[in-house]
Amino acid sequence: MAQASERRGRRGGGGAARRAERSAVSFETARFIQRNIPNFDVLTEEALEIIETNAETVLEEIGVNFIENPAALKRWRDAGADVDGERVRIPRGLARQLCQTAPSSFVQHARNPERNVEVGGRNLVLAPVYGPPFVRDAYEGRRYATMEDFRKFVKLGYMSKWLHHSGGTVCEPTDVPVNKRHLDMLQAHMTLSDKPFMGSVTEPSRAQDSVEMCGLLFGEDFVQQNTVMTSLININSPMTFDDVMMGALEVYAKNNQACIISPFIVGGAMAPVSVAGTLTQVLAEVLAGIAYSQLIRPGAPVIMGAFVTSIDMNSGAPTFGTPEAAHITYGAGQLARRLGLPYRSAGSFCGSKLPDAQAAYETSNSLNMGLLAGVNFMLHACGWLEGGLVSSFEKFVMDADQLGTLHHLAKGVSSDTNAQAMDAIREVGPGGHYLGCEHTQKNFKDAFWKSDLLDYKPYETWEDEGGRDTQTLASLRVEKMLSEYQQPALDPAIQEAISDYIARKKSEMPDSFM
Repeated sequence: MAQASERRGRRGGGGAARRAERSAVSFETARFIQRNIPNFDVLTEEALEIIETNAETVLEEIGVNFIENPAALKRWRDAGADVDGERVRIPRGLARQLCQTAPSSFVQHARNPERNVEVGGRNLVLAPVYGPPFVRDAYEGRRYATMEDFRKFVKLGYMSKWLHHSGGTVCEPTDVPVNKRHLDMLQAHMTLSDKPFMGSVTEPSRAQDSVEMCGLLFGEDFVQQNTVMTSLININSPMTFDDVMMGALEVYAKNNQACIISPFIVGGAMAPVSVAGTLTQVLAEVLAGIAYSQLIRPGAPVIMGAFVTSIDMNSGAPTFGTPEAAHITYGAGQLARRLGLPYRSAGSFCGSKLPDAQAAYETSNSLNMGLLAGVNFMLHACGWLEGGLVSSFEKFVMDADQLGTLHHLAKGVSSDTNAQAMDAIREVGPGGHYLGCEHTQKNFKDAFWKSDLLDYKPYETWEDEGGRDTQTLASLRVEKMLSEYQQPALDPAIQEAISDYIARKKSEMPDSFM
């Protein structure tokens, strides 16, 4: 990051940038999680071998489709695959062999080096909700998202202590043309936060814009030598790779930027209803997708993804926080670790329309599942509502607060001398209490995790303050955080270069809402 910092210093003329840095307030962000607890494995060695064998059979005998992408078909043919029309059948072992060049972990750089994250190993990086076209708050209800909503979410993400990543499309701003909104969204992530962020994938040229804008922010050479973006590439399950997603993947892989290659699984609709059958399809899809990224550039950073939900077989609606989704998430984590790849899954998933008890139950199940499954990159970690159709301001801060429990659970249990507390047990003895003992006085400030949002007050105090429920408290917290927001310092020359780039790009094309 030193190279990027030096480049910013040279471009900024020095004085203005240094004054901005001195006057800026930097909000505390916890370091990415490093697990000191074991992963939860649900599959036996025999089951893992069966799934891996069946996935290879799927690739070899059934194959996958790469649609409207002649260049991809040629790459596969040259690599030794059997290509029939748009169907690619991959010989047993070839995809796995190609995947071996993908790194087991990588660092994604933020413009503030203190916010860098390491994806892989025993680490867990938390990123906010991604993709909803609607937003909801307690005052205006459910509505189409705007660019102003997007900027508010970026600010909230920047100020959230337990959130490590600014994310990508935290909501879809429908008041900006489709072909131009990615520019404004990237600018928001680059200027309103100094946490790492995601690039655009809705069209290959927009991925290229993302790379070029990062060149302005970090320096072109730095971008080519380091990972500064992580972006989401969804597979059209079952077993179809479209030209838009693959085109974006090609841009990012070519430029050494990370991609989450993720099947989009709705069990019973896009995959079999059984856990083993779904895991077989997931593994076949990610093997093909990750192998393709390595055909573009061996060593390109990737994350094995698995977005998993089951389905209500009566209504067809997706369901979240279910035991079956947990089994698939745990099992996919085992498969990712056997491949030696970072793993993306889980999030604050729920099907509820409001940030209510259903949302809390389903979200809690999903978040804890992700921690125990060994997830390395958790997209949708806060703000998800209504099956992913809505980004909720109240649920964003509710979830972001609860992410603190994941940090503390991941620490595991210490057994050092202080944790043994033998001095306290001796001091208090039978029939005493620990409130005033020396050990308690020394440790009480950080002995227990405490929510910054939930109400622990006596009933009488709670009633006197209006009997506020959690959604009301969350609304007040959103207001407070946005009123206290201060933009992180950025070299004015870089800020101007980004604005000029966006203005030029927008002037080169008419607005399109398609």
